[in-house]
This record gives sequence, structure tokens and C-alpha cells, in this order.
Amino acid sequence: MLENKIGMNKKTLTFEGKDYTYYCIKSLEENGFGDVSRLPYSMKVLLECALRNYDEKLVTMDHIKRITHWNNDDFKDEIPFIPSRIVLQDFTGVPVVVDLAGMRSKMEEIGGDPNKINPIVPVDLIIDHSVIMDAFGSTDALTTNVNKEFERNTERYQLLKWAQSSFSNFRVFPPSVGIIHQVNLEYLATVATTKTVNNEHMIFPDSLVGTDSHTTMINGIGVLGWGVGGIEAEAGMLGQPLYFLTPDVVGLKLSGKLPENATATDLALTITRLLREEGVVGKFVEYFGEGLNNISVEDRATVANMCPEYGATVGFFPVDTQTLDYLRATGRDEKHIALVESYYKAQGMLRTNDSPEPVFATTIHLDLSTVEPSLSGPKRPQDQIFLKSMKERFLDVITAPLDKNGYNLSESQLNMTSDLDYKDGKKEKLKSGAVAIASITSCTNTSNPYVLIGAGLLAKKAVELGLQKPNYVKTSLAPGSLVVTEYLEKSGLLPYLENLGFYVSGYGCATCIGNSGPLVDEVSEAIKKDDITVAAVLSGNRNFEGRIHPQVKMNYLASPILVVAYALAGTVNIDFDKEPIGFNDKNEGVYLKDIWPNFSDINTIVKEFVKPEIYKDKYNEIFEANDRWNQLEMAKSDIYKWDENSTYIKMPPFFDEMEIHPSVIRDIYNSNILAILGDSVTTDHISPAGSIPEASPAGNHLTAQNISPEFFNSYGARRGTHEVMMRGTFANIRIRNKMIPGVEGGFTNHIPSGEIMPIYDACMKYKESQTPLIVIAGKEYGTGSSRDWAAKGTSLLGVKAVIAESFERIHRSNLVGMGVLPLQFIDSNAESLGLIGNEILTITGIANNLHPNKKLVVNVNRPDGSTFDFEVLARLDSSIDVEYYLNGGILPMMLRNFIGEPIK
Repeated sequence: MLENKIGMNKKTLTFEGKDYTYYCIKSLEENGFGDVSRLPYSMKVLLECALRNYDEKLVTMDHIKRITHWNNDDFKDEIPFIPSRIVLQDFTGVPVVVDLAGMRSKMEEIGGDPNKINPIVPVDLIIDHSVIMDAFGSTDALTTNVNKEFERNTERYQLLKWAQSSFSNFRVFPPSVGIIHQVNLEYLATVATTKTVNNEHMIFPDSLVGTDSHTTMINGIGVLGWGVGGIEAEAGMLGQPLYFLTPDVVGLKLSGKLPENATATDLALTITRLLREEGVVGKFVEYFGEGLNNISVEDRATVANMCPEYGATVGFFPVDTQTLDYLRATGRDEKHIALVESYYKAQGMLRTNDSPEPVFATTIHLDLSTVEPSLSGPKRPQDQIFLKSMKERFLDVITAPLDKNGYNLSESQLNMTSDLDYKDGKKEKLKSGAVAIASITSCTNTSNPYVLIGAGLLAKKAVELGLQKPNYVKTSLAPGSLVVTEYLEKSGLLPYLENLGFYVSGYGCATCIGNSGPLVDEVSEAIKKDDITVAAVLSGNRNFEGRIHPQVKMNYLASPILVVAYALAGTVNIDFDKEPIGFNDKNEGVYLKDIWPNFSDINTIVKEFVKPEIYKDKYNEIFEANDRWNQLEMAKSDIYKWDENSTYIKMPPFFDEMEIHPSVIRDIYNSNILAILGDSVTTDHISPAGSIPEASPAGNHLTAQNISPEFFNSYGARRGTHEVMMRGTFANIRIRNKMIPGVEGGFTNHIPSGEIMPIYDACMKYKESQTPLIVIAGKEYGTGSSRDWAAKGTSLLGVKAVIAESFERIHRSNLVGMGVLPLQFIDSNAESLGLIGNEILTITGIANNLHPNKKLVVNVNRPDGSTFDFEVLARLDSSIDVEYYLNGGILPMMLRNFIGEPIK
């Protein structure tokens, strides 16, 4: 029997006199498991993980067969993933800690042992989401922003200090040391992990999940990892495998090499468009072909980072000599690098030019030489625009109707100007398309030395020619790690960036997640007065409506080089081929081509100044790098001491009504529609992360707690309290509820009163009448961040189901994890069914034999008494999804497991 052959796959690797035990996937082929050698490399990692954790309980023989036969429809079913570690950032990490602390409190309340609630795999939390670009364009910007960060977030940071001292396997990286994905890539990733178990030295592939959707960046170094919601991460921490459907693996063949004027950012934007057109949601993408030899790990990481934007679960680059070179370049231990190479060779997982080509479900081809300088926007990352077409596309979109994803400006509005009178006596004019924010920011680009050195070289040439940016452009530089500042300083390029206003303003996600801070005062007033449609250009990965800044409607993604270029131009309404970017001291036109950096110059500076010693030095001192963090004190205790007056940290309500045994599941009767939403509704729309408006349910709540608006902080920073986050759900200022045409923002039509009111207020009225709620949506519902509060808030508002045309992977999983039923239209949608929001819906088929992907019936009752039915697909995609749903979500199920009661 195959079961008896599992032990035969345990092998020994002897390296420098030391024996390491590993589970050999190559020998599975000899034992009748199929052609393992031609499995995609990403599936080989999953296979090794299943083989190593095989126990015929959590991981069974069927699971292993499903992986080895992943391309056979007969084997499509759930498979387990047990990552070797978990990474968190603070916006998603704080609610994870709050949930774990809440579970401990509940465990103590019912007489159990709270210390059962402990991570059993290593967890690293990197604080990177809280810094806001309040100060900019000056030498003291960084100090000012860090000081404000601690003023706003001391209570949250004390919670994280408590977690580090009170939980096992839990480590916190202080603020201002870098972005989670840069720290992961440059420091945490081992590629091959060693662990001693019962005096046996084990070696296996490094793997992880993270509570940030851009965790996928780590696939650029050949480490399998992806983003999950916080509640799913909590299950993983506490020993629950992460189950998901056997993925299709799409092979993206790369050939040729990038032109000298194209960057990794341009490649990432090209692939994002290409794969969105192809449709890869829920699939693995794996890169192969001779073109891999021409892409550095830094460039691969940029492409892998934007995986959520192209919709795949991972965008995987196999381990090869480029990977080993990167480990060496970032100061990793030479002995460990040699061990990585030996192990991956032994496993048949080290890609070479002679390796057999993997078998994929389907393949796509991209010739790297066809990649052109690009931007994406102004509303979605997949909407790529070639630089040469930017002016034409800008004019098209700004005048296009709102229902065509445009801005509906007339010619007179387009040409209208607003006078800016600065306090120093200078004057400028603001016009539609003006660049109000130019930010070198985000995990996508800010640890890629090639694009950052390129930005520095462009700045140098611009300054030498006497160019300057307009005063209305807010500029900021938020490096991905401390290493970046070091090599920019040593190469002499940082002063040129500073000359153009790009001072280091913080080490964190900053502008990319909406922590852009206030605009230039005069610009903000002009927008309020004259409704000028301004733009942001950022080196980020997302540009959804309302995300970057509430007053900035147009948002374009671009390389750091182009960020500096557009800052100089001061407008996106420019054709760089035909119009000068500025004028020199002699009033002669200077064109972009005159200051564009030379590729060979970039390479020369990278080789000279980006040294392994910088990485070693900066990461050796990383835990001591922030004095204010080190001075924070928090006593160790098993139970967190909740402060009922806190507006940041509250005991979560998810266990308040939890019973030891799950309640009997019922059909959903007589529900009202809360909102009818369109396509590509993001988790930013559902649960914004940025600033909290004063005139909003969340703002009103904070004001009632005697908190002034300057101390509101952001939604993201307040994810430790449900009282703010419930009120912020569906509160994005750019969300559009089709139940109330022409109204923008988080409002709905309350039925039966017909009153237009904030969604939160309506939900409280529905709660009083015990009315269940349904949300209706279009395609790609829940795209974007891994934001579990988008599901938590939905659940707490009383929403029982979301009916959409399609779901993004992480949000669908989060809804299930919170006990909200994701349902998918079958051959229909809200428009074809004529739904307008005043109907009463009843969903049947839930209570009787619920199983994965069961078809349910929705009965629609209109106010005129007419009725009709339509079918939906229950997007409970696996048996574990059904189990979570029957238990009311992951958290109640996990707590019941710890209590020791059987799960029904």
C-alpha cells in the first residue's frame, strides 16, 4: 500500500559533517506517486509540506495524491498547507492579538486554561502601517512623523509589547525599521529552514502566510507564501492547517530581456494587466523560461509583490542561482547559502537551464523586450497606460461619464484654474490633472535598488539642469528598509532627491495605504473651493478610489523614476515626448529624455554601493534601532487587562453569545438588502484604512468620547476596537450604493421607512427589528487588501450573506471565517434580475445537508406582491469551509476545539 511507503521517503542529507533529515519528494515517483519531476515547483513545495506533516488525520494520503495529480480533475479537492512561519503587520496584527487575547479571556471565564491559546509556529509582527506623512519636504520630516506616530499609537504598541512577552513564538519588530515585506525578503526568509525535532535535525523549504495580501512578494525569492485574513492566520498559529482547493497552476513563460528604458515596475504593471485579462483568480502563477536568467531577484520580487493585483494566489519564481546570489548580496551566512543549494539540489527543486519544464494547466508567453515604460490608473492597478499614451488617456478618462469609469468633466471644468497664494508671497495656478502627491512609497518598489538608484540619478540630472517641482506637489520618500537610505546616502544621490523635496519621511507603507497626510494647505483649500480634480503619482501597488487621499480622485502607479519625473512636471496632462518637463536657467526646454537615467550607470552604482555589509549592519541592530519603542513598558501577564474606556483596544464581541455547542444552522428568512454594489468593490470600499472623517458615524463616536479630530488617527490604527470599525464598515467616501443613485459614500435607503441614512445607522435600526441583511455585488467583490475587518464589520452589522457575481480569494475566505455566507449568482446578476433594493429575500437550502458549492434558492418578494426565485452557488468551497460556517466562523470553532468539546 502507498501508505506504507511514506516512511521510505525520509532521507538523510549530509552537509559539512552534519546529518539533516528531509522528506524526499523525488523518491515518491519511485513509490508510485506519478511524475513528480515535472510538477510545478510551487506544487513541489506543497507536496513536501504534506509529506512531512502526514499523519492520516490532519494530512492524509488523499491529500498527497491530490497534489501529485493536481492537474487531473478527478483529484480536485481541498489540500492542506502548514506554513513554517507567519508574518503580520500592525494594522492586521493588532486585531489578531486582540482576538487571541479575547480567546484567553473567554477561556478563563469558562474555567479553562488560557495558556492553551499560544502560537505553535514562529510569528513575526513588523510595525509598518502606522506612520503618516504629516511632515514632508524637510530635514525634520522623519523625526516629526515618528514622534506623532508614537503620540497616536502608544496604546496599540503597548498591546504588542504585551503580546511579545505573554505569547510563545511571538516576536515584534519596532516601528521605523522597514516594511514587512522588505524585512521578510532581506532578513527573515531562509529559503531552507532547519529545525531540531526529538534530537533529529530537519531541513525543509521555508514557507509562510501573512496577514497582508502582498506577502506574495516573498515568492520572488522562491519561498512559497501568500496573504490570508487575520482570522485564518490565527487558525494557522494555533495549529490548524490552512485548507484550500487544489489550484490550477498557470505557467507564464518569459523570454528575452527588458529594454534599457523599462523597469521592474513596468514589467509588474504589464503582467498585472495581462493576467487580469487572462483570469487567474484563485490560481497559482509560476514563472518559467530562459527569460528568468535575465531578471534579478529584486525585480522578481517587484513582480511577485503585485500578485494580488493580478488576482492569483501566488506568482512563484523557483529557486535558482539568482536566488543564491541574492542571499549572498543581502549578507546571509555563506554556510547557510551552501546548505540551501545542497538541499534544493537533493530535492530536485533547484531550477537550472537543463531542468525539465514543468507541466502546467495552461501557459502564457511574454517577451520581456516588448515591455514599455508605463503607469496604471487612475482607479485600478490593472488599467495599464503606456507612458507615450498618458496624455491622451488622461484626457479620455477625465471627460468620460461616471458609469464608464470616468470623471465626467466638461471642457470648461477641465480648463478651469484655481489661484494658489502661498504665505511666502509665491503664486501658482492649480488645474485638473495637477500632481498633488508624488510619493516614492510602498513595498512594491522601495527595496529594489535599481529603480531607487534610477530615481536618484534622474533627480541628479534634473537638479544639475536647474529644474524644480511646483510648490503644490507634496513629495515624500518612505524607504522599505534602513538599507535603502544607507546606499542612497553613500552613493551621493540622496541630496539630489532632497533638493526636489523627496526627504525621508518615514519607514513604512505611508502613502500607498492612505497614510499620505494632509495636502499642501493652499491645494486643499483650492480643491474644496473649486472642486479641482487632482492626481497622485506613487510607486505603490493600489490606486483604488478614496484610498490614497480623500481629496485626490486620480491615482497613478508608476516606478520611482517616473514619480520624480511627474513631480517635476507637476501634471499628468503632459506628453513627455513632445512637451518639456521643465525649463533650465536659460529658459530652455528640458525633456524627459534629457534626464532619463542610463541603465549602465544604474548597474555601476548598484555594484559599488549596494553591499552585503550594509544589510548585515542594519539588520544586526534592528531590534535596538528605535529608542522610543525600547522605552515602552508593558508587564507580562496571561490575561490582557482590558480598559473599558479605551478607544483603541476593546475585548472583541465575537465570543459574547458563543455557546459550547454550535447552534443549529437555519435558512435566512425575510431579509432586507443593505446595499447593491457594482464591480471591483474593494476591501478599501468595505473597510477603509485611511483617515476618519469628522462627519461620519465613526467620527461622531470618537467625538462623543471627547477625542478631537486631530487625534482620530486612521481606521487602520483603530482596528483593535469594534466600536469604531463597525461604524467604518461600508463608509468609504467613494463607495456607490445603487439603491440611491447619484449619492456617493456609505449611505443606504432604509426599508420600509425610505429614509436615506448612513449604513451603520440603518443597520442599527434593522438590528432593533431583528431583520437579517443581504449585500448584493458585481464581479471581483472584495478585491484588494487581506483586510479581515471587511468581513468582521460585515458580520457585526448583521449581514448574513453576500451575493456577488464573483469573489476575490481572500475576502471570500474571510467572509466564511466570520460566519457570513458568500453566494455567487448563476447566469444572472442584480441588473438582469431587476433588483433595486426594496425587495425582501429568503434563502433556502442552507439548513438541509449543506455541502461545498451547494446550489441554494433565493426567493424574491417585491413590494407589489410579485415573487420569483433564482439560484445561487454557496461559495463554501471545501468541507472545512462548511465546518467553519456551521460553527459560526473560525474563532468560535477554534475556541471550541481548545475547550475540548466535539465540533458538530
